Amino acid sequence: MSARDRLTDGLYGAGWSTVKKLPEPVAVRLGRTVADVAWKQRGAGVRRLESNYARVVPDAGPERLAALSRAGMRSYLRYWMESFRLPAWSDERIRTGLTVRDLHHLTDGMDAGKGVVLALPHLANWDLAGAWVTTELGIPFTTVAERLKPETLYDRFVAYREGLGMEVLPHSGGTAFGTLARRLRDGGLVCLVADRDLSASGVEVDFFGETARMPAGPALLALQTGARLLPVTLWYDESPVMKGRVHPPVEVPESGTRAEKTSVMTQALADAFATGIADHPEDWHMLQRLWLKDLDPAKAPAAADGQGAS
Repeated sequence: MSARDRLTDGLYGAGWSTVKKLPEPVAVRLGRTVADVAWKQRGAGVRRLESNYARVVPDAGPERLAALSRAGMRSYLRYWMESFRLPAWSDERIRTGLTVRDLHHLTDGMDAGKGVVLALPHLANWDLAGAWVTTELGIPFTTVAERLKPETLYDRFVAYREGLGMEVLPHSGGTAFGTLARRLRDGGLVCLVADRDLSASGVEVDFFGETARMPAGPALLALQTGARLLPVTLWYDESPVMKGRVHPPVEVPESGTRAEKTSVMTQALADAFATGIADHPEDWHMLQRLWLKDLDPAKAPAAADGQGAS
């Protein structure tokens, strides 16, 4: 393991071991302080966040974008402070940490017995939402995690999420899709963060007026298994309670090839994500390149992106 990898793993380890022991008001103030310091330094991640917000709020001037990126960093650090502390939260704290609109789309889908795929963008705290599902609703679910480097950091994230009641599969290796499909055929729940895909198998979608690529997995799973596909969006307000909405099911097109149906359904997900992100842009934690124009070095200046785990 390189010195940088050891440092990265050590910092995350310190977060989980130290921050979770802090009183909640102290953790909140710490997160805000760290966010403000990072924002003032205007590193690559902050600049990329601001650039992404410029797509979401195209009429925003420099002052508005700066205010958005500052609020975005505070939201991002709120996610981390909560995530570091989640393993120490009581069941009651988790249950009262989220309120959800239109939850019947999920519960009706589970009652139908054909499985449900929940697809989310990087909004607010998807880990808290997952813990709420397993704790408040008593519904176990399966998800996937990107293999992070160093491997010890990936192991920390898997252990953390499994401790919250999730079954976690590695994103790489080629076996995740088959396992997810089996869980759905058994009437289970699958939850996937699905607003960014840099692989060649991603589906191109129109997202805030420009082309981006999103994972085909959620739509393909729904097509292959008959599971209900539900977009979910999350957001923060000034209260300690996160808010969420389960959007109506994505309909399966009546005609077309499998690839065409996948494309239409993934576009429907992108549209639902865009609705939630436009309403609460500061809670969209996208510190990486997303749109194809930014990914193509011939069309955009090369720059290092901010890094974050998902």
